Amino acid sequence: MQSKGPNTGEDELIRLLLKRQSELNSLLEITRAINKNTATSVLIQMLEVIMQNYLQVGRFRFLIEKEGNTYNCISKFGGEIESASILSRACNKLNKIKSPTSLSAHTNTVLKQYDYFIPIYHKSKAVAFALIGDFNTSSEMVDNDLNFIQTLINVIVVALENKKLFGERLESERLQREMELAVEVQNMLIPLRMHKETSVEIGAKYLPHQNIGGDYFDFIRLNEHEFLWCIADVSGKGMSAALLMANFQASLHAWVTVEDDLTNIIDRLNQKVISNTKGERFITLFLAKYNEQTRKLNYVNAGHNATILFSDGSAIPLKLGTTMIGAFEELPFLNEGEVDIEPGTLIVNYTDGLLDMESYDDKIWNEELLINFVTKHNKLSPDKFNQKLLNHLNLVVKGKPIDDITLLTLRIF
Repeated sequence: MQSKGPNTGEDELIRLLLKRQSELNSLLEITRAINKNTATSVLIQMLEVIMQNYLQVGRFRFLIEKEGNTYNCISKFGGEIESASILSRACNKLNKIKSPTSLSAHTNTVLKQYDYFIPIYHKSKAVAFALIGDFNTSSEMVDNDLNFIQTLINVIVVALENKKLFGERLESERLQREMELAVEVQNMLIPLRMHKETSVEIGAKYLPHQNIGGDYFDFIRLNEHEFLWCIADVSGKGMSAALLMANFQASLHAWVTVEDDLTNIIDRLNQKVISNTKGERFITLFLAKYNEQTRKLNYVNAGHNATILFSDGSAIPLKLGTTMIGAFEELPFLNEGEVDIEPGTLIVNYTDGLLDMESYDDKIWNEELLINFVTKHNKLSPDKFNQKLLNHLNLVVKGKPIDDITLLTLRIF
């Protein structure tokens, strides 16, 4: 009998060493899988195999934080499966516990079905927890096994968090690249900043609110005696808005070369936008054509901010036209305006960002005040007028733009 004591001790030591080796092997396999960027579902399967086959756990629930103290149950086996919300509410009763704890004496109807509660903390915040039930282990090894389970789950949690952060970084880089491409597209759509001919002088300013906006303007010389311009604003931002506007520009350039009637051009553009976006995006625009021989200006305002025309001592808004394009398969109404142009007429086109400002100290800024500003400063060149107006917004109105601002100002001689 006395000779069995040392042998029994040696056997226990051997079993412990073998167990430790198995634990290290399990951690090594998990770590290798993580380093290979193995899918989350495969990592969870590996965890479940270790829990069931090696640690002899019959019931297991593994919940990880989602947002706002809510949890997703990402692994579960054994017993009647509860909802994540029921498990979360039950485990909230243990929110101050930071180490593996026995549930044998717990009174909660959910928790008392399990043997142990294992929390996972990051600093002072609980980020995950596990419930262990039907746990077939010896009293001598229970502490070791629980510590190993906590370590194993902690490794999984860190890996999943790193996956999430890596995914967010990739998404951020993708969005950044998309934004850079959108800026490139947008810059290609901006045809000019200043332009002067014997019959017209043009000044343009474009201030995107956040790197890339949905504003667009264009000036097209049609022939020796006619020119056309357009200012537009597409709903939305980013690459999709830039691509839609690029498509719009291509369609506009195509149609103005073969079609004289502005209402027909607007109708064609509406059909094109509907075809491209299925009614999910729309464009407001002001389209005008001027004949230098007849001195007549024809225009269509498609749901856009009214262009302001200053001539012979008075300013008038040009509002005749239709609704925005891209919203209806058939435009509900479509009218064309016509104005006789006197020499020296100033025409101010702009997008809604010019008026949609965060006011400072309850200062008012609206279309009426803009018209007054045009009346007061109508003698300035188009480029100087634009700069004067932007300075007025910064120094007098002191408003912050909440959208893109585009100014396209023409002086017709």
